[in-house]
Amino acid sequence: MNIETQPVLDPDEVAQAAALVILCANERAADIAETLNEESPGVAAAVLMGLPRDRAIEILDQPILDSGPEIVSLLPRETAAALLAGVSADRVAGLFRKLEEPHRTELLERLDGDTRVLILRLLSYPPHSAGSIMTTEFASVPSDFTVQQTLDYVRRVERTRETIYAIYVLDPVTANLVQAITLRRLITGEPGAPVLSVARPGRSITVSPLMDREDVARLISKYDLLAVPVVDHGRIIGIVTVDDIMDAVVQETTEDLQKLGGMEALSEPYMEIGFWKMIRARGGWLAVLFLSEMLTATAMQGYQSELEKAIVLTLFIPLIMSSGGNSGSQATSLLIRALALHELRLGDWWRVALRELPSGITLGAMLGLIGFVRIAIWQLFGLYDYGEHWVLVGLTVAVALIGIVTFGSLTGSMLPFILQRIGFDPASASAPFVATLVDVTGLVIYFSVASLILRGTLL
Repeated sequence: MNIETQPVLDPDEVAQAAALVILCANERAADIAETLNEESPGVAAAVLMGLPRDRAIEILDQPILDSGPEIVSLLPRETAAALLAGVSADRVAGLFRKLEEPHRTELLERLDGDTRVLILRLLSYPPHSAGSIMTTEFASVPSDFTVQQTLDYVRRVERTRETIYAIYVLDPVTANLVQAITLRRLITGEPGAPVLSVARPGRSITVSPLMDREDVARLISKYDLLAVPVVDHGRIIGIVTVDDIMDAVVQETTEDLQKLGGMEALSEPYMEIGFWKMIRARGGWLAVLFLSEMLTATAMQGYQSELEKAIVLTLFIPLIMSSGGNSGSQATSLLIRALALHELRLGDWWRVALRELPSGITLGAMLGLIGFVRIAIWQLFGLYDYGEHWVLVGLTVAVALIGIVTFGSLTGSMLPFILQRIGFDPASASAPFVATLVDVTGLVIYFSVASLILRGTLL
């Protein structure tokens, strides 16, 4: 037996909800959603129950409503089902993906049969695919319609469709997509002319339901579309609109930035992430990076005798390590973005290597010159005494920086290619990971250069 849920509020929260209902009466839905984001899910649910049904539906349909699943789970089941029946299908599917049991099953049971089948179909597509973010509310007419008949149809269905700026013309027999027509071209056509007479020449731009949403975003941007039809075996099953893609791009960018920072990607807003979930997302990567950094200590132990003979070399270890890591992180960030935008392909790795090699040498020489000048100024002005062989020490730092920055640039640029080649997300080549990798090799390069230049003097 299902138990109807009700938001449980204290007197202050009840008063807060009542005040918000009055305050939000004439506000835009997006503004109300932002306001509710600052309240607890219980208060937000009470506000939706106090608003007119159409208004509550409009708010639930806003992608910026962060706690949508929590709000829906707190509403009485019948109320929640009635509201979800009016929300766009793609948004409902997004809410159901985040709903926990038993709320998810109980709400699915209360949806009407057609809506339930539609939502389950959308949920069956992979999370980052076009099918997972498409909406099924689109305007379509048979190809034997006239321009006037199509305009009349658009007027009738305008309120129930995601967008009417694109009308999809279907074969009257097979229902396959024939052509897409923009509203602008439609209203400029002769009323009695066939609807296909106002179609733009050429084939329609379509996507498959399994296409990655990042590829859909590139297609929409390339052809400056407001919506793109999702076609399966010739039939249009939905459309992906530009606002759906904007939401998806923001989410993808957030995930990539989190991975670049050296942690697991999280989909929830920062303040809604549970403490232990935050620890799991960050702790694993930190442990891996910490264990990797232990190799740095191992490398330094291997050069213990050199350090004992030339203590002055230890002064520049932080400088050497950070420069290599920074150059590697720069290259990684550039390449991850270029691969994500398809500006580069896997086969372009050698072109990138040929570009990064002279870049790394030039950047390393620039930093090496700055390092040498810094040592010279400190020595000549009596700020620090690097000993009688200070010129050789400065030369060691300069040459080492050239090698380390060059190695960091090459490593940082090649790692995204390697990860993509073996099937991993290139964003997994996080800046901390690259920096850790370059730290170890940087020490080896530094002490190898020191052994060559300072042999017979300090070493």
